[in-house]
Amino acid sequence: MRRASLACLRGAVAALCASLLLPAMAQEPAPAPSSAAAPAAVPAPVQPAAPGAARSAVPLTAADAETWLDGLVPTALRVAGVPGAVVVLVKDGKPLVQKGYGYADWEKSVPVDPASTLFRPGSISKLFTWTAVMQQVEQGKLDLDADLNRYLDFKVPAYGGKALTLRHVLTHTTGLEEAGRALIVYGSHTPDNAKVLQGYIPPYLYAPGTTQGYSNWATALAGYIVQRVSGEPFDDYVERHIFTPLGMRHSSFRQPLPAGLRGQMAQGYPSVDEPATGYEIVSMAPAGSLASPGTDMGRFMLAYLGQGSLDGQQILKPETVRMMHTKITRGMPGLDGIGLGFYQQDMNGHRAVGHGGDTNMFHSELYLLPDDGIGLYVSVNSPGRHDQGKWLRERLYQGFMDRYLPDTRLPAGAGVDLATAEAHARMLAGAYRNTRREDSTFMSVLQLLSPVRVQAVEQGRIAIELGGSRNVFREIKPFLWQEEHGKRRLQALVEDGKVKRWGIEPYVFAFVFEPVPFMASTPVLVLLLAALGVAVLTALAWPVAATVRRRHGLARPGRPLTLLRVAACLVPASLALWTATVAATDGGDPSGLLLLSQGVTILAFVGGLAAALWHARAVFSRPGPGTGRAARGLALLWVLAFAILVAVGAWHHLLSFNPDY
Repeated sequence: MRRASLACLRGAVAALCASLLLPAMAQEPAPAPSSAAAPAAVPAPVQPAAPGAARSAVPLTAADAETWLDGLVPTALRVAGVPGAVVVLVKDGKPLVQKGYGYADWEKSVPVDPASTLFRPGSISKLFTWTAVMQQVEQGKLDLDADLNRYLDFKVPAYGGKALTLRHVLTHTTGLEEAGRALIVYGSHTPDNAKVLQGYIPPYLYAPGTTQGYSNWATALAGYIVQRVSGEPFDDYVERHIFTPLGMRHSSFRQPLPAGLRGQMAQGYPSVDEPATGYEIVSMAPAGSLASPGTDMGRFMLAYLGQGSLDGQQILKPETVRMMHTKITRGMPGLDGIGLGFYQQDMNGHRAVGHGGDTNMFHSELYLLPDDGIGLYVSVNSPGRHDQGKWLRERLYQGFMDRYLPDTRLPAGAGVDLATAEAHARMLAGAYRNTRREDSTFMSVLQLLSPVRVQAVEQGRIAIELGGSRNVFREIKPFLWQEEHGKRRLQALVEDGKVKRWGIEPYVFAFVFEPVPFMASTPVLVLLLAALGVAVLTALAWPVAATVRRRHGLARPGRPLTLLRVAACLVPASLALWTATVAATDGGDPSGLLLLSQGVTILAFVGGLAAALWHARAVFSRPGPGTGRAARGLALLWVLAFAILVAVGAWHHLLSFNPDY
């Protein structure tokens, strides 16, 4: 379900609070970012070859593919600390390899069975929702370019008179903010998709059709529209019109799982070192609630490779399948884009489409190579140690392509001279936020705490930290970069000598990057840290000042200073509450904690500013003891510090009682 933004925020908030709240405590070295070790987790055979490397293809046979997978996957699982995986490979209209590796239940040593063990493919579920939408389009019940309010019993606002359409939804160009509250929780309840959708309609960030911005909410809306126009509950519809025709007998969108399937469900684990978490409930079910075994996912791939048909059952017309795969919307003009639901994953000169998916515990990828008649599906039941398991699917795909469909094209030459490359690298260097984000909730603070940074490095290259690993790119055409020792490309759009936005494969279908605004910039972060430091030091100094006052028989401080010190004590308390709140978003809905965090933050920041102004007025308005130059300077420092806290808190919506995120 693509929960990276919440994970980044959890890490950033925890690091910020630790640096401010525990300055005097001895600490062991902090652990590396969650995916810092990911590239090293997978054995060398799946490292991608350099673009254009001279390699001959290994014939793709069931025997060779199984031998290759058997040599790779078990070792990768052990290194990454992942209990189990399922891999399915189809070719030329039939299964080629369908294998389970490791354990569906680590504690009970239950092995993964590709035919019966259910995995959670996360956002790959969206492909089934898109299939349902296109079935209704074929029947004339839906129009991809009509105002989708035509099909709803509640109203989704337009943007400046421009209506939202299903084409915007299928291409992730709705312009809506992300919505992640209680997206994945643990329990046994059945979410009501209609209530979830109507309970919170995300505001717009951009005009529909203009900017990539992945949206689970919009996908869930598409599922609700299918339910409305078909007259069937969404779960029933998918079972009758997709699962049954394709013979997907063990698959279900239902939450919790039907009783007959519960015994087949793989357990989800943070890693082999931790216990299973329980069944994940996806609140926006059409966006990611599918549970399915590998063989069923293989049949789904075969249906799309067969132009919508499998074993005589037609779920879509051939022309509809071709349109879904070839009608491309691009976030960047020179990079891979997205069709109608399927996004491009081209590699080594071969056309590929598919989709990835992440719940908290399961991580999956589905790849289709329509011109080669090949489909590959992989899913793991754990992110693994330091998130290393998440990398297996991408490395597996790269290794597969380099072995069986290697790149025979000539390497890209130097497209620009060194001076131009250096100038363009300096132009791109800076801090960026992505277009899949929230500006109207406390999640806005992610832009300040964890921006994506581009560095200009030697020889006109650029370096980017993504997923905990450092990636270096060289410019091959003006404002088009190729990853060194990798497959990805990056492109920037420049206007008036400044970078307006840039995108990187394969994520460009879901979001692109824009420069951070001033209130999310490094100077503001430095000011925020300084202001927080002033508040924390003020709180720590209070008992010291009280001891000195009593020892020397000094007068008690005035009420303004006492209130200011109380507010200063509430500042670290608010940071601790925000840390707890963000941590609680992992598998829960911290409504009470969120409300408490917001209330304490308002008291601390706004109350602190009011007290600081009151104190400053008292210091400056009358001469006497405690009103000298040092006292006046300290009074002004407190006003400045709390003013910064209020400004940053207001901009990033920490000073509100907005329950949504």
